[in-house]
Amino acid sequence: MRRIEEVHKKLNELFDGKGVSAGEIATALGLDRANVSADLNKLSEVGKVTKIKGKPVLFVPQESKLGENTLDIFVRKNSSLYSAVEQAKAAVLYPPKGMNMLILGDTGVGKSMFAALVHKYSIEMEAMPEEAPFITFNCADYANNPQLLLGQLFGTAKGAYTGADSDKVGLIEKADGGILFLDEVHRLPPEGQEIFFTFMDKGTFRRLGETDIERSSNVLIVSATTENPESTLLKTFTRRIPMIIKIPSLNERTLEERFNLVSDFMREESARLRKIIKVSVNTMRSLLSYSCPNNVGQLKTDIQLLCARAYADFIAHKKEEIIISSLDIPPYIREGLYMGTEHRQIWNKLIGINKRYCLFNQSEENMLFEEYDNNESIYEMIDLRFHELKTKGVSEEELDREMEKDIEDYFDNYIHDVSNKVDMSKLENIIEPKIIRIVEELISLSEDRLNRKLSKKVYYGMAVHISNSIERVRKNRKIVNPQLNTIRTQHKEEFNLALDFLKIIDRALDTSMPIDEAGFLALFLIYDCRAVEEYSKDVKVVVIAHGPATASSMVETANKLLGVNHAIGINAPIEEKPKVILSNIKKYIKESKINSDILFLVDMGSFTTFGAELQKEFGIRTKTIPLVSTLHVLEATRKAMMGHSLEEVYKDTLSVNVLMEAHEEEIIEDEEIGEKLAIITICTTGEGSAITVKNMLHRELDFDSNLLEIIPINLVGKSSVYKRIKEIESDHTVVCIVSSFGLDTKIPQFSLEDMFNPDALKMMQRFIELQSAYIKMGDTLEMQLKNISGKSALVDIRKFNSMVEDGLDIKLDTNFLIGISFHVASMIDRLKEGKFIDEFENKIQYIKDNPELYKVVKKAAEFLNKKYSIEIIEDEVCYIMRFFDYRNYIKKE
Repeated sequence: MRRIEEVHKKLNELFDGKGVSAGEIATALGLDRANVSADLNKLSEVGKVTKIKGKPVLFVPQESKLGENTLDIFVRKNSSLYSAVEQAKAAVLYPPKGMNMLILGDTGVGKSMFAALVHKYSIEMEAMPEEAPFITFNCADYANNPQLLLGQLFGTAKGAYTGADSDKVGLIEKADGGILFLDEVHRLPPEGQEIFFTFMDKGTFRRLGETDIERSSNVLIVSATTENPESTLLKTFTRRIPMIIKIPSLNERTLEERFNLVSDFMREESARLRKIIKVSVNTMRSLLSYSCPNNVGQLKTDIQLLCARAYADFIAHKKEEIIISSLDIPPYIREGLYMGTEHRQIWNKLIGINKRYCLFNQSEENMLFEEYDNNESIYEMIDLRFHELKTKGVSEEELDREMEKDIEDYFDNYIHDVSNKVDMSKLENIIEPKIIRIVEELISLSEDRLNRKLSKKVYYGMAVHISNSIERVRKNRKIVNPQLNTIRTQHKEEFNLALDFLKIIDRALDTSMPIDEAGFLALFLIYDCRAVEEYSKDVKVVVIAHGPATASSMVETANKLLGVNHAIGINAPIEEKPKVILSNIKKYIKESKINSDILFLVDMGSFTTFGAELQKEFGIRTKTIPLVSTLHVLEATRKAMMGHSLEEVYKDTLSVNVLMEAHEEEIIEDEEIGEKLAIITICTTGEGSAITVKNMLHRELDFDSNLLEIIPINLVGKSSVYKRIKEIESDHTVVCIVSSFGLDTKIPQFSLEDMFNPDALKMMQRFIELQSAYIKMGDTLEMQLKNISGKSALVDIRKFNSMVEDGLDIKLDTNFLIGISFHVASMIDRLKEGKFIDEFENKIQYIKDNPELYKVVKKAAEFLNKKYSIEIIEDEVCYIMRFFDYRNYIKKE
């Protein structure tokens, strides 16, 4: 018995009226779950099984083998092809032998794929036998040799032409009993069309060179063209094709259909790579909206290229998973991310507003998601929900009502999540101590003014919320509260108190909180008066690892750093069998009376299966993460202490290794980057030719349009040019200038002739890449520095570099600036820790030989001394001077 038959039989045996999961069948048969899931999906496609969506997906056996057919399944995901599908069904089933079809559509819409579906449907409906052939022929391949083309289709007799030394069977004979698909049929010459309509009339033909033998073949002709059939095909030919089917272009199809196509193509690549593919939501949004002139074919090719690049990074160990972020996609695809807000309500429906990544797995038809941190979601939720409702054209009254309900639901859940979860004395291990002290002041002020005691829920909730809102303000991300006026008018006392909160926060943290934040803070005071359902579930973090003390050591470190005793470590000696370890864990759960959710952090092997076994036996929810490290334990314990759900703790712990990518995604999400680059194009005849050069650079160069802007200006006297360049430099870093005349500037220059020189364009591309790396290197520093913020430090270091450049009247190569920046950042971090370097050899003589350089670097270093409360000694100054002493810069003329 074949495996798929065993799976089908076991499904019928286990079916209890509710549905059976792939995992249950896999366990019963001792098979791999992925293989069982694949078999069940195949059974579903032919109508032997019905799927019930959910987590997990359940399967129900069907007595009839008819069920949904291939075209029914296809049209469920491609609603705009409903008419085309109904036409194809009618053509296949039309007595006695079906109707010939002509499929119309632009390049890449999927005409060949549709013809293949028609063939599969014909077999399913028993209009053709199971072994019915499907023969494809592209008429364009032999369009310049009509004789050879006709020979391919109808066959040739020996001696029909020079080189025809034997009889040859044509495609019409090979397709007997099935379908012959003629692609690009408009390339079939008139004589070929005439022979064909004779065959379609009578079902008979002759091989090329035959005169006395008439042959027959029972073939359904399905042809396709991108052209207008009235102008490219003989009327006598098209009259023999009663069924004309139009396939819409990708732009004519709904966003839901495009989403289904993207998902299917991603799953195909997952099956090919046999790995889960992780795709950022911004990448999905780009794929849903970017301009795709070559339709479905281009979409599929683009997705294959993205997956191939991600796989290359994975096998080269640049990334630990096959992951595609919006920074990995070409600019022309990323443009789709910045479509108008009219698409956002559909994005929200398809993807959701709280999702960070989509996970594609060959064995899962339903897509899985990773969500954003719940603490951040209120702002994104409000922004997206507000635009969604606005786009729908709802009235102001209805919009207020909907937004009020969404915010109420959020704060209900928010106070749940932080209630009775964290020991107050340990809160400082999670939230900055300065913020804790602010919250204590706010609580004290509130209790005095409101004349009532506030619950711990408010204390915890406000601490976590303010911590996140401060971080948001520091990142220059908007805080918008659409219910601000309602809260202000209906809860005046709480709102006025919250306004005072903002003054205290601004004073203590030297920041400027928007008034909208007062509306959110007031809600904590308002909701404290309401009865909130207690959240009884907790998340336990259990670490299992091989070795006599591996798990307990990681747990001890995490618990000690957080000042708690929350995570649990279970050591697994190498010689002990997994069954014994599992038995010990079961015993521990029973004796400790654990009924909460459990996140298992394990190192490898069979330990990864323990969670499912324990979930089944004890009825508790579990998640498992392999390849555990101390950092995973620390993050999981911290999030569990803060009251997050099992799913949130699991997803946040999984993201430990992609923190840098996650931050880059946030930058794209907000559609704003702190600093921008520019290329200036200048012409002497007005901006027209400068814009032409700009368009040429857009075609020739590869860059992120959110980071770099090409700015065309015209020459109206050289003095105005310098003034305009200075204005652009005030908020851009100018990478280079393209001009037909020379300028007195330190900025690299290219002539108009250089735009036709590949070497010059490569140099310009190199400038862009270096400047982009210089701007974004704060993320790299953030991961490497221990005592200072890498991103904040980079701003100061770049200011330091500029001070030295201005003092020396030089322009340093960006490559050198990157090296200097890494050196200075490491120096500051080292000095903050109290560590010093070796003495600089011949220091006194070196300073004496370079008095101007010493004076400039020493003066710029004073800025860093003051900013970071450090002392950059003479030796450190000399090491920095050595970078600027290489003389690899452009002198100002």
